[in-house]
Amino acid sequence: MAREGVDVLVIGGGITGAGVALDAVTRGYRVGLVEKRDFASGTSSWSTKLVHGGIRYLPEGDVPLVREALVERGRLLANAPHLVHPLAFVLPLYGWSRHPVGLPIAPPGGIGLDFILDTGLTIYDVLAGRENIARHRRIDRDEVLRRAACLRPADLRSGFIYDDAQTDDARLTLTVLRTAADAGAYVANYATVVGFDRGPDGQVRAAHVRVDAGTAAARALTIAARFFVNATGVYAEQVEELIGESPRLSIEPSKGVHLVVTREALDIGEDAVVLPETADRRVIFLVPWRSRVLIGTTDTGSGDLDHPRANAADVDYLLGHVNRSVTHPLAPSDIISTFAGYRPLLRLRHTRTPARLSRSHAVVRGTSGLISVSGGKMTTYRVMARDVMNRITELEGTGRRCKTAGYRLLGATGWPGAAEALTARGAALGLGPDVIAHLGMGYGSLADEVLNLVAGNAALGQRVVPDLPTIAAEIVYAGQAELALTVADALGRRTRLALEAHGHAVAAAPRVAVLLGDALGWDAERRARELADYADYIALLDAGIPDRQTNSPLTSTEPASPQRPTP
Repeated sequence: MAREGVDVLVIGGGITGAGVALDAVTRGYRVGLVEKRDFASGTSSWSTKLVHGGIRYLPEGDVPLVREALVERGRLLANAPHLVHPLAFVLPLYGWSRHPVGLPIAPPGGIGLDFILDTGLTIYDVLAGRENIARHRRIDRDEVLRRAACLRPADLRSGFIYDDAQTDDARLTLTVLRTAADAGAYVANYATVVGFDRGPDGQVRAAHVRVDAGTAAARALTIAARFFVNATGVYAEQVEELIGESPRLSIEPSKGVHLVVTREALDIGEDAVVLPETADRRVIFLVPWRSRVLIGTTDTGSGDLDHPRANAADVDYLLGHVNRSVTHPLAPSDIISTFAGYRPLLRLRHTRTPARLSRSHAVVRGTSGLISVSGGKMTTYRVMARDVMNRITELEGTGRRCKTAGYRLLGATGWPGAAEALTARGAALGLGPDVIAHLGMGYGSLADEVLNLVAGNAALGQRVVPDLPTIAAEIVYAGQAELALTVADALGRRTRLALEAHGHAVAAAPRVAVLLGDALGWDAERRARELADYADYIALLDAGIPDRQTNSPLTSTEPASPQRPTP
C-alpha cells in the first residue's frame, strides 16, 4: 500500500470496513484496509451473534430499518450459508405480560395483547418478502414448554414462534475481509492511522500509519489514496479530529453486555428464547450459540472504549431478569465468561434537524474529503458499504455499480454440496462427527485447507480443549492463512474458545502459543509476552463475575499433553 498507493483506503477492520473493502474491490478499485488492532476486535466480535431484522425496532416505528435488515438477512443466508443459519425464537406470553418486545402500550389487563403481537409478527413476515425464512405462528402453552423447558410454567398462557438467523460475528467479519483480499484488496491488522497529509486545496492525500505487528519495533508508513473511508465505529469522531476539522458525526456509544453459560445450566435446546419483558422495556435473549448460551443484552452508557467490560451491576441486571423467568435460577458461578461491546449509536452534526439517536447509519463527507460511515447493525453492513461506495462513484462521476448483493463469500462456493466430501475426508482422518460439523460451519468449503494440515501432521487433529470440537490445526491455520498475530487473536476471534471454554482455554494457552508461535517464528521471549497479554485479555472476560480468578497461570510455553484433559 505504501509503495504504490491505493484508490480507496479504508480505516477500520470491523464488519463495516470489511464490507466497504469488498464492495470497493468488486467495483474495480485498488483497495487497502488498515485496522489498529485485530480484525473484529471491537464491536464486531461482541454482538449477540444475530443476523436479524430487529423485532424490537417495530414498536419504535423504525419500519425502513427493519425492512432493510430483513432483506439483508436473506442475502446473508444465501451468500454465506456455512456461516449464517436460521434460528427459531420462542416468545412466551404470561398472564402478567404487558410490554413484550418493548411494546410502548399496555392494553388494560393484557386484553388483546396476543392480537397486537400477532399483527406485529405478521408485519415482520411481510417486510421480509421473498427473503422470509418461515411464517411466524402461535403456539400453545405445552409447545412453549417443550421448546423452552427453562421457562417458569406458572401463569404461562401461550406464545409465538418466529425465525431469524445467527452467525459467528468475528468469523463473518474475517470471511468478508478474506473475500475482499481474495478479490485483490490489501488488508492489514495492527496498523494504526496516526495522522493525515492534506494538499494545497485542503483535501486529504495520504495517511500516516504506525505498524506494530509485535514482530519488530513499530514502523511508520505513509499511504497515498484518492479516497479515504472512516469506518471505525465508536472511534469515528477521533479519526475525523485527526484531520483537524470539526467532526460531522456525533457518536454516542452504548454498552451491551452478555453472559455466557452452558446449555445445561439453563436447560435450553436449539431454539432461542425472548424473555417476556424487563422493567425498562428492553428485550433480553437467551440464545443457544455453538456449545453455549448467550444471555443479553444491556444498553448502558459509555466507558473505556478500548477495554469494554461488564461490571457487577450489568451482571446483576441480567441474572435478575433471567432468574425471574426460568425454572432453575442461575448463580454467578454458572457464568463461563462475560463480554461487552459498544454500539456506535449516532446523531448527525451540522444539520438543520439533527437525527435522533438511532441504529440507522449515516455517510458523511468532510471538507477535507474524508468519508465517514457509522451507526447501523451487523446485519446491514453490506448496505452501509454500498452507500459509501455509491458516494464515491458519484464524486467520480463513474458508473461502477455495486456487485455484492449476490456475491458469495469465501467458503460458500460449492457449499453445502461440499459437506458430504468434507464428512468423508474428515472421518478418514479420524476426526469426530462434531469436529467435522464444526469445521464446516466455520470454514465452509475452505475446511479442506484445515484438513490438509491434519493430513500432514495427525497431531493437529487433536482437540485444543477436551470437550469442544476446535482442533489444533485451526490454530496453525489462523497463523498461516488468517493473519492471527497473537494468542488472543487465535483463541478470542479465529476460534471462540476464550468465550466458550474460558478455564480450559486459559490452561491450553501455552500449547496455543507453541502452535501459533511455530507458525509465525516466535522465540521464547515472544511466547512469554503473548501469554502475559492473553492474561490481560482474559481479565476482560472475567469482568463483573464475583470472586472469579484465572484458574491457571500463563507462564509455561510447553504444549499441554494432548492425551490428558486439562483441569
